[in-house]
Amino acid sequence: MSQFTDEPLHFRTPYRESPSLSKLTGLNVWLKFENGQPSGSFKIRGIGHMCQKCVLKGCKRLVCSSGGNAGMAAAYAARKLSAPITIFVPQTTSNLTVQNLKQEGAEVQVIGSVWDEANDAALEFTKQDGFVYVPPFDNPLLWEGHSSIIKELDSKPDMVICSVGGGGLLCGVVQGLQACGWNDVPVLAVETVGAHSFNEALIAGHLVTLPGIASIAKSLGAKTVCQGTLEVAKEHPIIACTVTDKDTVKSMSTFLDDEKVLVEPACAASFAVLYNGQINKLMQERVELKNVKKVAVIVCGGTQITIGQLNQWKKEFDV
Repeated sequence: MSQFTDEPLHFRTPYRESPSLSKLTGLNVWLKFENGQPSGSFKIRGIGHMCQKCVLKGCKRLVCSSGGNAGMAAAYAARKLSAPITIFVPQTTSNLTVQNLKQEGAEVQVIGSVWDEANDAALEFTKQDGFVYVPPFDNPLLWEGHSSIIKELDSKPDMVICSVGGGGLLCGVVQGLQACGWNDVPVLAVETVGAHSFNEALIAGHLVTLPGIASIAKSLGAKTVCQGTLEVAKEHPIIACTVTDKDTVKSMSTFLDDEKVLVEPACAASFAVLYNGQINKLMQERVELKNVKKVAVIVCGGTQITIGQLNQWKKEFDV
């Protein structure tokens, strides 16, 4: 029997100024450290919220198809709610990831050579009575949970910067800004080149599916963003931009020195625009950014990184 709790499964994370980034950019840069969440990333906010709703309605089993940050958040949420969960991952998933999921109490099914095949298996499995599929980014309940990030800020920022993968975090950030009455606060939505499906969608005016993910930022690796991102882009000031993998790796290394925090590339993309000077160019070009002084950066976290991997990328990109 599942044990329901209406207490949030996420933590209120630290939010503080970054003296180094403030000095570098000439702005008042504040960092929201979502890497401090129990599952390692912001994902627990939305996924925890959705899982609670599902358990409250009496679901028999949660089902997810992510060996990444979404999967870890779902496994953690299920354990805290005493709810059974099955997570489908492809054969490319590392043994360490599988063990981490099992350590959280999840049943893990390794199926297919790519994520799409594992996801198809998860969707088929979910057809059983009382089983509920927990998506990684495309669901209003997820966005509602993610919106709590903004509600924890101590004062109104002039701009919010966040990374975009499938778009769940972006939708949640905009929802949070609107809930706070901060409808005029622009959001800088950052992707890495090679995983820039949102940028392409904004240019085209409709969803665009990339032929593949050609970036090391695998956690941003949604070939198609959710429809919700285009909807929020119509009703809120959103500026999309991209950074290179090399600048992302360089920013990971510098951020580790400056803030003593190791993050994965998908997270580092959000502050790479500060380290590489791109923010200054954008502020000169975009009228909606001309009066920006205080910047809130969502350090979204992520578990898919080690010092060894960072050093390997530094060598690969000659950083």
